[in-house]
Amino acid sequence: MSAAEFETSETPVQMPANGLRFCVETRGNPEGEPVMFVMGLAGQMTLWPDSLIDQYTRAGYRVILFDNRDIGLSSRLKGHVKGHPLKAMARYRLGLSVPAPYTLYDMADDLVGILDAMAIDSVHLFGISMGGMISQLVAGRYPERVRSATLVMTSANSPSLPMPKPALIWKLSGGGTNGHDEASVVERSVRFWQAIQSPDYPADLDEVAERVRSDYRRSYYPAGILRQTRAILGAGSLVNVTRQIRVPTTIIHGKDDPLVRPVAAEQLSHLIPHAHRHMIPGMGHDLPNALMPTLAGHSLDMIRG
Repeated sequence: MSAAEFETSETPVQMPANGLRFCVETRGNPEGEPVMFVMGLAGQMTLWPDSLIDQYTRAGYRVILFDNRDIGLSSRLKGHVKGHPLKAMARYRLGLSVPAPYTLYDMADDLVGILDAMAIDSVHLFGISMGGMISQLVAGRYPERVRSATLVMTSANSPSLPMPKPALIWKLSGGGTNGHDEASVVERSVRFWQAIQSPDYPADLDEVAERVRSDYRRSYYPAGILRQTRAILGAGSLVNVTRQIRVPTTIIHGKDDPLVRPVAAEQLSHLIPHAHRHMIPGMGHDLPNALMPTLAGHSLDMIRG
């Protein structure tokens, strides 16, 4: 049976893990090596481009997608986010503790819990942005569960790293657009997407808007996004865990990323000296279809050894 015959998607299921329930979908060869994709802040698993996932299923791998806690169709939590966001950011930048309903460490335990529920001993991880931070925590703390790690547009969450550009922080906070109705969310999201997209690979904004509408109708839970944001600040620097990573690692980062600045990839390569680092010209903080063969190629080269 050829790998191409496995290019079908199983129906997403609700899976218990770490005291919560997670929406999990698998694709590809059920007997293939598992590759788990870990999404970033505010991203549902529907944000993964088929043009990326298909390259793994065609190569015979078993792809695992899931919604993180507080997003999509996974468990919604109710913990209150205490303190003003600016005060929380200031404490984070000073290296002080930040109160949070949960942190990235809990989200890393979610991932391990999903593997336990699926009876999977170990996986290859592909994490972007916040998902790359979660992947670092799993690879550093549970090395026996990780075969390799692909870390894309992410960082070790060090407070010393440069902040996003001021104009981007304004858009990230929803500046200029209010409301939680579909039209307002689409407008706000498209505006933010324009600010972070790859300058050499601009997106079709009509397609972006349609994807936002689809995700809005699937699930819209802004309180969860606030808690995920606080989870990043509450985790603090991951440097001490990241430097413990011994599994094969590939670092991929856009040279024009305005959100997680390219110096973050340089720091990661120092913390994980055996890692291979790839800086992509013209790439921002998104996943343009034109670059998916490049990203998958770097990742699969490492996986195949």
